[in-house]
Amino acid sequence: MKKIAIIDYGMCNIDSVARAVEKLGTEPLITDIAHEVAQADGIILPGVGSFADAMQELNARDDLIRTIKTRVQTQDTPFLGICLGMQLMATTGFEGGKTSGLDLIPGTIRRLESVLAEERIPHVGWNEVNQVSPSALFHDVEDKLDFYFVHSYHFQCDRQYVLAETPYCGGFTSVVGKDLCFGVQFHPEKSLKSGAAILTNFISLC
Repeated sequence: MKKIAIIDYGMCNIDSVARAVEKLGTEPLITDIAHEVAQADGIILPGVGSFADAMQELNARDDLIRTIKTRVQTQDTPFLGICLGMQLMATTGFEGGKTSGLDLIPGTIRRLESVLAEERIPHVGWNEVNQVSPSALFHDVEDKLDFYFVHSYHFQCDRQYVLAETPYCGGFTSVVGKDLCFGVQFHPEKSLKSGAAILTNFISLC
């Protein structure tokens, strides 16, 4: 059975992610211990809250960031960032002050800005995800399906890393990817069959 490390740094909806992974026949390993992450078949980084606070929590755990980056960047370990976890993959974030991120995918995290009067921030609820680049994460997943979002900030990056976009606040990047490293702004664990399909595809890469 595959073992997926779900990083617990005190700012995550751990239980729902773990249950979603377990339902797919995979062993979830909830941990913040570097040597356990080093032995997992894949890594999921969830998150809810502020970019700056989250990076402070990750930095406070011995060797955790170095281990994550080593596994992703030199050992090709599949990685999935969810919501804030996706944002933490960026180079820099501006929520809670300018803060260095994990720099797994070059990019910047900035606050959403409404374009239409009816667009409220935070962006909460179901919205469509439009695939713009082929990815193993989308295997047998239809284009323009709805997923569940809760966020006020978004990932700005070079077009080569954009896998999908969502039509809100002028359009924002909702899925990023580089090699086996992926980030989704939505919550797959709360997105019913569509979210389960994304998680299934991620686990199949592990």
